Amino acid sequence: AAAEGVTGSLSSIGYGLAAIGPGVGVGIIFGNGTQALARQPEAAGLIRANQILGFAFCEALALIGLVMPFVY
Repeated sequence: AAAEGVTGSLSSIGYGLAAIGPGVGVGIIFGNGTQALARQPEAAGLIRANQILGFAFCEALALIGLVMPFVY
């Protein structure tokens, strides 16, 4: 119907949509981390460690989404 005229690979569109989730997640992680650092500056080491861990998990989801179009 609507996609009959579309040619080429649609997997790039799928990855673009899949990148929205990790992008929002990273924004939430660092936004809340900044608020936490403003409220409790003495806990900076613990907050920063948790930020890095959460960022790594979010980016892993983005990398999985990048690889999936090449698998199929």
